[in-house]
Amino acid sequence: MNAALLEIADLCVKYGDIEVLHGVNLKVNQNEIVAILGANGAGKSTTLMTISGLIKPSNGKISLGSVPIHLLAGHEVVRRGITQVPEGRRIFGTLTVQENINLGAYICRDKNQVKQNEQWVYSLFPVLENRRNQLAGTLSGGEQQMLAIGRALMGRPKVLLLDEPSLGLAPLLVRAIFQTIREINETGVTVVLVEQNARAALKLANRGYVMELGRIVLEDSADALLSNPEVQSVYLGGKS
Repeated sequence: MNAALLEIADLCVKYGDIEVLHGVNLKVNQNEIVAILGANGAGKSTTLMTISGLIKPSNGKISLGSVPIHLLAGHEVVRRGITQVPEGRRIFGTLTVQENINLGAYICRDKNQVKQNEQWVYSLFPVLENRRNQLAGTLSGGEQQMLAIGRALMGRPKVLLLDEPSLGLAPLLVRAIFQTIREINETGVTVVLVEQNARAALKLANRGYVMELGRIVLEDSADALLSNPEVQSVYLGGKS
């Protein structure tokens, strides 16, 4: 097998004196969609924020390709090709849709590339193009999630980190968002997905990891996890 595009080795993270990640190991290969599942407080979001450079590890290593990135500042991680869509979307409600999209392109100095990226984002989310001059805070929850993803894509990332993209959305919108994530992946963007909707995440993903209390307790193909009795019982609400 080829070397992983993104690799986490023996990752430990502390909040003050309290260790919240205990030696996490995780690999993501080129063009994969990898889901990270677990209950609230399992350490999923902390893992993503540490990959993004927003939290510094107390031990361990994160590599993009063969390059260590765990000591880089957040904006340098973005420059290397990793962008994150945070839980809760975090769009700028007092700015327009277009202004939010523009913010996602802050690392790109090539105006032609920015225009191409913008056209790509609007092709993925036509509703955003129709509302480009509308204040982002007046969008629906689903449209705000689309905007958060679109903003992250403006940097043409190698790896897209998604933290709870289905949170608070109606089932129809969840299906639409997940279909778009698949389309994004098909363009060559590798995806790491943290998601409490475990069934939807595993139907989308190639592989999955299950976290409990800051540790990886299970790793397998998405299909195997979907049919795993323990996963079904704890995360899927019984057998489907």
